[in-house]
Amino acid sequence: MNERSSVAELADSLRREVERYPEGRKLPSSRALMERHQVSPGTVSRAIAVLVAEGLVVSRPGAGVFRAAAFAAAPGGPAAPAARPGDLSWQEVALSADSGPRDLLAAPVFATLRVPPPDVIDLNSGYPHASLLPERLLAAALARAGRRPGAWDRPPTDGLTELRGWFARDIGGHAGPISAGDVLITSGGQGGLTVAMRSLAAPGSPVLVESPTYSGILAVIRAAGLRPVPVPIDADGVRTDLLADAFEATRARVFVCQPLFQNPTGAVLSPARRAEVLRIARAAGAFVVEDDFARLLVHADAPALPRPLAADDRDGVVVHLRSLTKAASPNLRVGALTARGPALARLRATQVVDSFFVPRPLQEATLELVADPAWARHLRTLGAELRDRRTAAVAALHRELPGLLGAYRPGGYHLWLRLPDGTDDAALVAAALRAGVQVTPGRPYHAAEPPAPHLRLSYAAAESPAQVAEGIHRLRTAYEESVG
Repeated sequence: MNERSSVAELADSLRREVERYPEGRKLPSSRALMERHQVSPGTVSRAIAVLVAEGLVVSRPGAGVFRAAAFAAAPGGPAAPAARPGDLSWQEVALSADSGPRDLLAAPVFATLRVPPPDVIDLNSGYPHASLLPERLLAAALARAGRRPGAWDRPPTDGLTELRGWFARDIGGHAGPISAGDVLITSGGQGGLTVAMRSLAAPGSPVLVESPTYSGILAVIRAAGLRPVPVPIDADGVRTDLLADAFEATRARVFVCQPLFQNPTGAVLSPARRAEVLRIARAAGAFVVEDDFARLLVHADAPALPRPLAADDRDGVVVHLRSLTKAASPNLRVGALTARGPALARLRATQVVDSFFVPRPLQEATLELVADPAWARHLRTLGAELRDRRTAAVAALHRELPGLLGAYRPGGYHLWLRLPDGTDDAALVAAALRAGVQVTPGRPYHAAEPPAPHLRLSYAAAESPAQVAEGIHRLRTAYEESVG
């Protein structure tokens, strides 16, 4: 059992125990809890911290941990009643002038970030399992970064020059069209998408998107007051014949795409269509926002990857987005936008107004991380692990749910399953959760009504290939319950 699940289980056990205590009752000592539950001191400390954060217990240094009282006592005086909650109903009127409830826009994003209970297999998250992430390497990089001269000084608003140079070479190649001056360091991929959408399109205007596409892209577009317009894709990426028609019909000035291991389908844009996308966008006077989110998640048995669209663009058509978050850690929220000309100036202005800059210690730690020879070894290990999980997932689907895996090539960390017509994907997801596996409905990945029901299945968050297979076995149970 890993440390995180141990903490969750101990916190659950203590939570039930504390509920039976009178207020002010002292909990058993840390040593007693270690012996009773057979866990480490760190597990006890973290579980207690969870209960403290929830307000169930209070920790008094030198005295112990006690059940929190319902009344707060003033120093030297009698207990005072807890503050009476205020009337918040006025906020509903105040917020009604806005465009609508933001929680509806954010619901798909919350869903992708939801952490399932310990007994549920996670085939939903887009982040690799903790055992696949380089936590020791990150800790060492962060420690070295903290010792760098000026590590806590204010960074340039565009980002550290050395880090911008690294991204420029990684995206465009050593002799490519991108220089450090074309790079803006962002707060991860989602932050970069937000900056791009708020910079490149006027509120209320249309933005072309692949259909289906990552639900977080749709959320960003709608939150920026823009209108997503779907352009269908197939196994070779976006349908360029329909892309040209969409530009002509809508007069859109932005097209957002994921040419490599597209989320949720895994499609890779074909060589012929790569050139067409750039030609069509250039003729329309539009930008292509290239979300290159999965380049570091390439499988060990994958053929050579196509270059980013940005590496073949010398006219400033492509605004490229790259992030290290998925391959490193959800907490390393460092990414990069590349652009040239007035577009880069617009991106800079938007980011500096929103957040000033990305914290320098994170940028310094990122430099330490990518310069470490162990980083390349980690990426190779990650690629092998993703290959093994993908192989297990495909084999299990053919065995347990034959016919659901469509024509898309598996890539990145996800599979796109075609359900029978008339299937309620939301009901199937609910049944899957009852069966002990968390998956994602296909509906939120469409900007308009979906042509067919789907499920997205992620194999990166599972602990092992065997757990991937077990998750799909549980999905079959839910499928038989919901679909028959």
